[in-house]
Amino acid sequence: MKAIQIKENIYWVGGIDWDLRNFHGYLTQRGSTYNAYLVIDEKITLVDTVKYYLCEEMITRIKSVVDPSKIDCIISNHVEMDHSGSLPQIAKIAPGATIYTSPNGLKGLTEHYKSGLKLKAVNNGESICTGKYNFNFVLTPMVHWPDNMITYLAEERLLFSNDAFGQHIASSERFDDEYPLDIIMMEARKYYANIVLPYGEQVKKALSAASGLAIDIIAPSHGIIWRKNVPSVLNAYAEWSANKTSNKALIIYDTMWNSTKKLAGAIEKAFENRNYRTIMMNLQTNHISDILTELIDTQYICVGSPTLNNNMLPTVAAFLTYMKGLAPKNRTGLAFGSYGWGGQSIGQIEELLKSCGFATLESIKVKYIPDDDVLKNITRKLENEIQ
Repeated sequence: MKAIQIKENIYWVGGIDWDLRNFHGYLTQRGSTYNAYLVIDEKITLVDTVKYYLCEEMITRIKSVVDPSKIDCIISNHVEMDHSGSLPQIAKIAPGATIYTSPNGLKGLTEHYKSGLKLKAVNNGESICTGKYNFNFVLTPMVHWPDNMITYLAEERLLFSNDAFGQHIASSERFDDEYPLDIIMMEARKYYANIVLPYGEQVKKALSAASGLAIDIIAPSHGIIWRKNVPSVLNAYAEWSANKTSNKALIIYDTMWNSTKKLAGAIEKAFENRNYRTIMMNLQTNHISDILTELIDTQYICVGSPTLNNNMLPTVAAFLTYMKGLAPKNRTGLAFGSYGWGGQSIGQIEELLKSCGFATLESIKVKYIPDDDVLKNITRKLENEIQ
């Protein structure tokens, strides 16, 4: 468990969570890392910490470079406990260290730990000098918590980007030129869709602030460090935060006796006939966080459920609740489903789609089992409604 050098005097000293598979309801099939960074100067600085159960791993990596008790400064870019969870332990090891955080970070860390941490708030544009290095602070509230900030090390053209540009990937490789780029970008997209998506306007402001910085390396709080493909991830964030959609339809459903699945097939044909890229995602076999990743650039969101006990199926309700919290904008929704006698699920889905701010097409509601004529009529009618 040695530190990994990023540049001269700068080291990754984080922790690898090979077993993590669920992060706040987000499926993390590849595990994750909690990244912390050590900068050696006249004053020794630690940027962020790790989740509490990886604290010893972080301390062991720090010890491979320097005695942890000699740390003078700790920068806490984000209060959330996957990044601040080891602050109480490291503060005991390095009692003389000052913890620098945003004004909201000061409030949050005080409320979280109540342990007399030696905290100092920094404002937007402030900096600290540790010798030859200057750490410059940029407040980025609501990317994705009120306390968030990023830290720029001007002399090394290195951005400690906090949760922005991160991915959930556990690996022994630390850099984007050591790991398959397609996987990194896919996981960065999933991370954005499931964590950052509601804060597109704030991301634009953060990107604007970062645009004036010369950046050779982006060191995020999770996953792989960017050093070769910095423009690629910056451009991707600009595109995702612009809320651009494509000619793409996502058909999400659960089914009891395959009648709702048949309706999904008829809907799929309508979009295909209008040359839309179409993706079918059965909630029995697809996790909601993977569905949200596909939703990031989708124009039409079609959601289907049969009726069970006067309601939609629980899987559909869970997906809609999760999607509403992530607040995708400017989409068009379609509710559909089969039913036996009540049929309440379709109206409930439509109301939830409207509550997300979506425009909606006329819902599709079929009693019992749709025959071929019904399915053909659904396809024909929907083709005329698709723009």
